[in-house]
Amino acid sequence: MQRPWDASRVPCPHRRSEPKGRFVIGFSGSRQWIYVQSIEGRFTTIRRWTFLALHVTLFIIPWLTIGGNPALLFDLQTRQLFVFGAVFTAADTIFLLIILLFLAFTLFFVTSLFGRLWCGYACPQTVFLEAWIRPIEKWIEGDRSRRLRRERAGVSFDLVWRKVVKWAVFLVVAFVMSMALMSYFAGARDLWAFNGGRVEYALVAISTVVWFLDFAWFREQFCNYLCPYARFQGALTDDETLQISYLPDRGEPRGGKEAARDGRCIDCGKCVVVCPAGIDIRDGFQLECIACARCIDACVSVMEKLEHPTLVDYTSVAEMAGKKPRLVRARTLVYAAMLAALVVVGAAMVRGRVPFEATVNRAPGSLYTIDADGFVRNTYLLKVTNNNAGGEPVLYWVRVDGLSVAEVVTQDVELASRMSRTVPLVIRLPVSDDLQRTIPIQIRVSSPDGELVIAATFKTGAEIGTATTAR
Repeated sequence: MQRPWDASRVPCPHRRSEPKGRFVIGFSGSRQWIYVQSIEGRFTTIRRWTFLALHVTLFIIPWLTIGGNPALLFDLQTRQLFVFGAVFTAADTIFLLIILLFLAFTLFFVTSLFGRLWCGYACPQTVFLEAWIRPIEKWIEGDRSRRLRRERAGVSFDLVWRKVVKWAVFLVVAFVMSMALMSYFAGARDLWAFNGGRVEYALVAISTVVWFLDFAWFREQFCNYLCPYARFQGALTDDETLQISYLPDRGEPRGGKEAARDGRCIDCGKCVVVCPAGIDIRDGFQLECIACARCIDACVSVMEKLEHPTLVDYTSVAEMAGKKPRLVRARTLVYAAMLAALVVVGAAMVRGRVPFEATVNRAPGSLYTIDADGFVRNTYLLKVTNNNAGGEPVLYWVRVDGLSVAEVVTQDVELASRMSRTVPLVIRLPVSDDLQRTIPIQIRVSSPDGELVIAATFKTGAEIGTATTAR
């Protein structure tokens, strides 16, 4: 995507005012640390509400139960997924694929319309930094100006103890975040009561270290160097995509009393000092921008006092060129069609899914047997698993299709929630001259919730002739 204008001719001194890091090592050894100034505004308020919803999801949902089972739990040990009353097993992997594809195309669709909305409003990196880390820094070290003065003054006791305390709090926050995330895989009650396994707590320890390093050092470098989203978003957007942009037609030239009177940029630099990525939005489109809209709130707070509209706003390259914005276009139609197809397929599969599993295998060491009364007998082992999350025990019964005169000897199975049972299944068929050696059959396992059809074969040994020994 081309920049709507070239701002390289206008230097910005605000980005060079921050001191280089002293206590950590950057990639080049000369990292410019970003000291973000606090800001209030409409988009900041919207982001706080989204952060609140995400925190409720993270901390509350793992503690909820439905029918005695977790509301949402990825149980890797038993390879089961609990989703608000439903239980999915390894046999339902196709549903996981559909969910992942749906989330991916949702991201593509939203990005094609609104740019990096995920990064600014829902990414865990952004949520944790904005909701926890920066408020903690402001509480311990003060606002941006105080932190800058303290850093420029050099190493002192006041500087060191504040950083040590800050890092200690970061470590606690990283641990709490890691425990909350692991609650989706190990169960919140067992995990927080320290009744989990060694593997779970080892993963918590690793996650705590990773989050701490991110909070204390990596921060915006993750977005700039590691996150692939900023790199491939160019393939998802076009000139019609809504993005945060500086409006040079109204903002240039900058500075001076005349600029304040005419509603042009007064070059206050507030849009720069509030940016968590450390960029100047007036330089045009940049991959580092996470679309958090803090620069919009900053510009609004300044221009409102001057009784002029903001110079930084959500817009598109096409709109800045004087074209009418379009939400419906080839790109968005393709993504919308893919989403609709995934919804239809997923809904059809969920509707046809039965909440139990059944498998049929031959009894070990027995292919077929000729009984004394002249019947051919095949013996199978039928395993039924009830995947219902809670509720009353369920009764399962069996019938066999494909053998019109067969005798079926088995028993009905009654299972409580998440229980399994294996029972013998015996099928007997009278010997006759027209029998095939292998006869395809269907074993139907039914319950009040649905039916599973399992393909199997019945062996007769017809080509060998009558026999009286077990095979």
